[in-house]
Amino acid sequence: MRSTLAFGRTGHESTRVIFGAAALSEVTQDEADETLALVRRHGINHLDTAASYGESELRLAPFLAEHRDEVFLATKTGERTREAAWAEINRSLERLGVDHVDLLQLHNLVDEAEWQQAYAPDGVLEAAVRARDEGLVRNVGVTGHGVTVARQHLRSLERFDFASVLLPYNYAMAQNRAYLDDFEALAALCDERGVAMQTIKAITKAPWIEGAERHAATWYEPLTDAGAIETAVAWVLGRPGVFLNTVGDIHVLPTVLDAVERLEAEGLRRPDEDAMGELSRAWGLEPLFV
Repeated sequence: MRSTLAFGRTGHESTRVIFGAAALSEVTQDEADETLALVRRHGINHLDTAASYGESELRLAPFLAEHRDEVFLATKTGERTREAAWAEINRSLERLGVDHVDLLQLHNLVDEAEWQQAYAPDGVLEAAVRARDEGLVRNVGVTGHGVTVARQHLRSLERFDFASVLLPYNYAMAQNRAYLDDFEALAALCDERGVAMQTIKAITKAPWIEGAERHAATWYEPLTDAGAIETAVAWVLGRPGVFLNTVGDIHVLPTVLDAVERLEAEGLRRPDEDAMGELSRAWGLEPLFV
């Protein structure tokens, strides 16, 4: 990958494509090693995992033992209280085999009751700040899913000076005017404050149809056609200032990475509305969150 961008104010130049290590949740170590070798060949220098991603942290450990200094490493805690989060942060460091991570993210902080608990006395934020102050964590971010996530991230940035946010962004979801307005407001604030903006679900086709045979490890049905993936990826990366976190399936991942390589080689241009409308009709794009 040739395209990099300052990851907010962290001081790191991250590749605009970030490896989403949710793809390693349920794979063998050999499969993980092959996938990480592919990621490294493509020059990706930013890895994103979470305590709740199955065996992902463990699968990353052998790679990190050899290449820790080459990558920006992010994980997440889904706990909401200080004590539980502190334990999970330390468990993640142990599982990853590292003495610090570059980014700890409060995972999927959207539900209102959980949001209130996270920022209350004895909430997860206190554990994250302690970990940062003690050098276990270099930066703190926040992530989320759903149609209210951008609005909640705006509120989170009022409560704490997060280094990064992460949320869904794709063409189908952008047709929701309310969501897009919140997303644009968040993007403006992130730009103003130097907050890194990570996007997920770039190649979502639609929610899985109930009872359908699932051909990918993702919890949504992904696009698999190379041309369709290239168009969807170009639409996200064609927006300046955002990062794209890759797909949660090791078998779809190579198609995504090849698409990015072609786009970078040819000069990245964002597809226009006609091209995206054609993609949407041809592949039946639907928003994952409504």
